Amino acid sequence: MSVNLSCSLSDRCLDSSQGNSQQRQLAIKVSAINDTRMGGAPLNLCLVLDRSGSMGGRPLDTVKAAAIDLIDRMHYSDRLSVVAFDHKAKVIVENQTLDRPEMLKDKIQSLKASGGTCIDDAIKLGLQELGKVREGTIAQAFVLTDGENEHGDNDRCLQFARLAAEYNITLHTLGFGDAWNQDVLERIADAGGGTMAYIASPDRAADEFNRLLQRVQSVGLTNAHLLLELAPNVRLAELKPIAQVEPEAIELPAQSEGNLVMVRLGDLMTEAERVVVVNLYINANSPEAVPGSLPNTIDILTAQIRYDNPAIAKTSVISEPVTVEAELVRDFRAQTDPSVQNYVLALAKYRQTQLAEDKLKQGDRTGAATMLQSAAKTALQMGDRQAATVLQSSATRLQSGSNLSEAERKTTRIVSKTVLQKPSHE
Repeated sequence: MSVNLSCSLSDRCLDSSQGNSQQRQLAIKVSAINDTRMGGAPLNLCLVLDRSGSMGGRPLDTVKAAAIDLIDRMHYSDRLSVVAFDHKAKVIVENQTLDRPEMLKDKIQSLKASGGTCIDDAIKLGLQELGKVREGTIAQAFVLTDGENEHGDNDRCLQFARLAAEYNITLHTLGFGDAWNQDVLERIADAGGGTMAYIASPDRAADEFNRLLQRVQSVGLTNAHLLLELAPNVRLAELKPIAQVEPEAIELPAQSEGNLVMVRLGDLMTEAERVVVVNLYINANSPEAVPGSLPNTIDILTAQIRYDNPAIAKTSVISEPVTVEAELVRDFRAQTDPSVQNYVLALAKYRQTQLAEDKLKQGDRTGAATMLQSAAKTALQMGDRQAATVLQSSATRLQSGSNLSEAERKTTRIVSKTVLQKPSHE
C-alpha cells in the first residue's frame, strides 16, 4: 500500500500588480493505492447495537438481519465483536475471527429488546473489545441507536470518540428512525473519524450496514495526517481554514507551529478519495520573485502524508513531498479550476445549511429559509440536483409557516454533508 496525493489551486496564477495577499483555495486529494500483490490487513469490526425497548419488533429484527448479513460479507480472517445496550451495556460476542459464523449469528439472533438507552457505556465496551487485537488490523466500530442517551452522558460519548481516534480506532454512527439525537451522533462520528448514516426506515438497515461495510473494507492505510509546510509568503485563513468535503463535509482542526501545519485525516481508502480544501492567502511580493522577469513561479507549500500501514505493521510512514507552485503574471485574468470550484461549492453548501440550522434554533424561521434557499442554489450550481431538491423543499416548508419534521431535519443535514449527484463533467 502507498499514498496517492495530488494538489490543485483554485487559480494557479497570481496578479503581480496586486501587492496585498491574494486568496486561493487548495484542493488536496488523498487515497490509498494497493500497489502490491499482498492483501490488506484484516478488518476488526465491533457492532454496538441498541436493543432498548423502543427497538422492539421489526426495528430490532431488521438490525439483527443486517448484522447477520454482514458476517456473510466479511472474510474468515476478519474479526468481529458485538456489544448490545439498553440502560446497561453487555458484550454479546467477544472479539474473535469468523471461523464459527453460525455461532456468531445465533448470538446476534438471540437479542431481545427491553429497557432504556445508555450509549457511552456501550462505546466503552466496544473500544475494549477492539483493543484486544488492535495491532495489524483495521479497527472500526458501528454504533447504532434509535433514541436519546437518556441513561448516559453525551460528553462522555465524545470523550470516548476522541480516545478512539488516539488509538487508531474509527467510530461510525447509525441513527435508526427519527428519535435519535443528530447533533450527538454526528459529533461522535466526526470526533471518531468516521461517518454518520441515517436509517430512515427498517427496510433501509441492510443497505446502510452494507454501505458502511464496503467503505471500511476499502480502508488500506490508517491514522493518516496531512502535513503542510507553508512558504514564508503564505498563511492560512484565520477562520475555518481547512475542511474536508469528500467523502463527507467536516471542519478539520489544524495544529500549527510556525510555518508547519498538521491535520488528522484518519483512514485512507482505495475506492474513495479524501478531499480537503485549504483556504490560503498568498503575498505576491514574494522574496523569490525576480523583478522584470515574468511570468515567475513561486513556491506556495509542500504537502506530505504521514500514515500507518497495518498490513505490514509499519507506523509513521511519510509519503513523497508534493510541491505546490503559482505563477506571477502581469496581465492577470482569472482562470478558475472547475474541479476545485466544485469542492469550494460543496463546502459552501454545507456551511450555508449549518447557518440555517443555527437560525432555526434561534427561532429565525425566515432567516433559516433564506439560507436553505442559498444552499439549494449552491447545490444546483455544483450539479447536485438531488440535494437541491431536498434543501429547497425544506426552505419552502419553513416559508409556508410549518416546522420541519425530524425526518426532514435529518435528511437536510445528510444532504448538506454529502454530494448525492456528481457533476456531469467529472
